[in-house]
Amino acid sequence: MKSKKKIISKHKKPIKKSEVLRKFIKDIDLNSKSKVSITGKVNRIAQTGGPTVFVITDGTGSLSIKGFIGPGQRAYPEIEEEDVVKATISIEEFRGDMEGEISSMFKVSEDQHAEFLKSLEKIELERARVVAPPFLVKSPILAKLESRFIDAATQIRLAIIQDRPIIVRHHNDADGYSSGFALERAILPLIAEQHSSVKAAWEFFQRAPCQAPFYEIDDSLRDTANSLRNVAKFSNKMPLIIIADNGSSPEDLMAIQQGKIHGADFIVVDHHGFDEDVISSEVLVHINPFLVGEDGSHYSAGMLCTEFARFINPDVKNVIQIAAMAGFADRIDLGNPETMNNYLRLAEAEGYSKELLSDISLVIDYVSAKVRFMEVREYVEVLFGQPRDKQKELVSLMAPYIRTLDAKGLAIGKSTAEHKKVGKVTLQTIEIDKTFPGFGFFPKPGRAVGLVHDDLQKEKGITSLVTAGIMNTAITLRATDEANFSVHELLKYLNGKIPNGFISGGGHKNAGSINFIPMRKDEVVKELKEFIKER
Repeated sequence: MKSKKKIISKHKKPIKKSEVLRKFIKDIDLNSKSKVSITGKVNRIAQTGGPTVFVITDGTGSLSIKGFIGPGQRAYPEIEEEDVVKATISIEEFRGDMEGEISSMFKVSEDQHAEFLKSLEKIELERARVVAPPFLVKSPILAKLESRFIDAATQIRLAIIQDRPIIVRHHNDADGYSSGFALERAILPLIAEQHSSVKAAWEFFQRAPCQAPFYEIDDSLRDTANSLRNVAKFSNKMPLIIIADNGSSPEDLMAIQQGKIHGADFIVVDHHGFDEDVISSEVLVHINPFLVGEDGSHYSAGMLCTEFARFINPDVKNVIQIAAMAGFADRIDLGNPETMNNYLRLAEAEGYSKELLSDISLVIDYVSAKVRFMEVREYVEVLFGQPRDKQKELVSLMAPYIRTLDAKGLAIGKSTAEHKKVGKVTLQTIEIDKTFPGFGFFPKPGRAVGLVHDDLQKEKGITSLVTAGIMNTAITLRATDEANFSVHELLKYLNGKIPNGFISGGGHKNAGSINFIPMRKDEVVKELKEFIKER
């Protein structure tokens, strides 16, 4: 008891009431020279080798305040997480961030505790409220999705205000990276503002690509395990996970459900089709054109996320050009040329020509293939124009080199491609495993198939074409509109014909992939031809 009294006395300093100003955290800055009184809820307590750090929130922001009685000794042991406290602090700078040094701190009464929590909830909900901005372009797809944008943006803003970590998962291609970066640009400044710290972005935000065209259970396990460790080690909350350019298919379901068991919540922003919506009931908000009777091939995920970013943060910077780049990368111009031209005009006003956007997209595809599941946040920032001069320098260096790789991949694909008439359709096949080098080769199979597919149309003028890149356990597919093809219909057909093939997959109507067990490869190829013939 004596030692406790002695400890507490070290925290106490005589303070004149006239010296203390009561403030909301949002109104505190490094110019606050006088002692400041704040009331807030303790979100987290961290014991360092020096002081004890308390993270306090009052709804207007969060602030780290520290108490020191001796190296590694717990200050204010009576204070626990979730307590509401009143603290008198001095504001100081530590390694570029603002924090408070505690002069005194105590728990409020039970009545004051309950009253504060009511006030806190009101403030948080008001700050999270979204005022819908006008869309960059007019579109019936966007108009139908607006309420979902508002709901999802509200959840994201609330997560930031409540000091909840956010993880963005996106597909590992140009459209996926465009989606993830647009969200990142919107979210990071809000996190920095909430914590009065630029460094907070590293603690409360993570963006990482998915190798598969869905949120794999492998990714979910990694995200969950890392988050649980941070809960145990740093008293973090379980995250809000945003899945972009993935997330709508049955293949995503297990991964989402696994994360939910441990306390994670999910938002999905996608444009890929599905036979049955099994995702909406599992997530906070599901954004997908197919949910509102529209075709996802007319709007890419990067286009959706560019618009969505402006709902999350009305002051978001450096995203307007992303919609055009993502749309061209995902060939949206073929099905929705008017909208794409409108986005291109906006990009051109920002200094981005169609050619430059194409080059940036090319470099992103290459880099994504090489870094795989790494986050590489700073490198991606350069690719997306932060800073612009370095972006142009990097793209002008790498794009010509990558085109030579594409040319090599095209030449290899053409040298072994076979094509023949199947009904009214030309079927072009490439034996990927026998044709291309293995791991690490660029272009990747999907891109290589696309190159060969486009080349045959240009070279031979073939308009009704299906191209299939055949591997031992998968086929990647591209088709023209005239071929009357559908990846989703193909999946239904194959599962009916080969029930023991364990066939899965997805994508868009004219572009996607299917997976199967190796011993059924020949049957799958045979039935693919029959499917095309019947169409």
